[in-house]
Amino acid sequence: MNITIVKENEKEIKFELDETHTFCNLLQKTLLEDENVEIAGYDVPHPLFKKAVFYIRVSGKETAREALKKALKKMKSQTEEFMKRFEEAT
Repeated sequence: MNITIVKENEKEIKFELDETHTFCNLLQKTLLEDENVEIAGYDVPHPLFKKAVFYIRVSGKETAREALKKALKKMKSQTEEFMKRFEEAT
C-alpha cells in the first residue's frame, strides 16, 4: 500500500493511498467513532483506478496523525478478534 501525505498539520491530515472503498469506508467509520475527530472523509476520484484521497480533521485534543494511528490499531484489534472467534467457531 503506497501512501503519500499531501497536507499535514496538528489538526488535519490529507493523504493519498492505493486503496478502494472497502478499506476506506472501514477507516472512515472507525475514525468517526472517535469523539476528537470532527471530519473523516475520502474520495475515490475515478472508479477504475485504485486510488483514494483521505482527509481527517480533529478538535485539537490529539493530532490528526494520532487519531489515524488509534483508528488503525482499533481496526487491527477488531480484525484479530474476528479471526479468533471465527477459528473457534470452525
